[in-house]
Amino acid sequence: MRGRDPVAERIAAFPWPRGGVEVRRIAGGYSVRSARTGAPVARLKPLPEGDRVEVLCWRRGAWGPAGPFGASFNLDDALAFIASEPAFWIHA
Repeated sequence: MRGRDPVAERIAAFPWPRGGVEVRRIAGGYSVRSARTGAPVARLKPLPEGDRVEVLCWRRGAWGPAGPFGASFNLDDALAFIASEPAFWIHA
């Protein structure tokens, strides 16, 4: 039986403006998918600096940097960034 994952719970509990999400911990990061369509929304990759995560977006069939130089935020700011950027929700 799997234990609780507080980070995954925080991601899932965020008030997503376009509906709920499914969160899976995979290979040391968190994949976020639309609960409605199952389409990839974002991937959050924890960084060594405490609560910071790198935000990745789905494009051309793979996860890549969000923006030309990538993006890293504390978890709450990362979730707000994903929720407010239409590019993350193209397939959702």
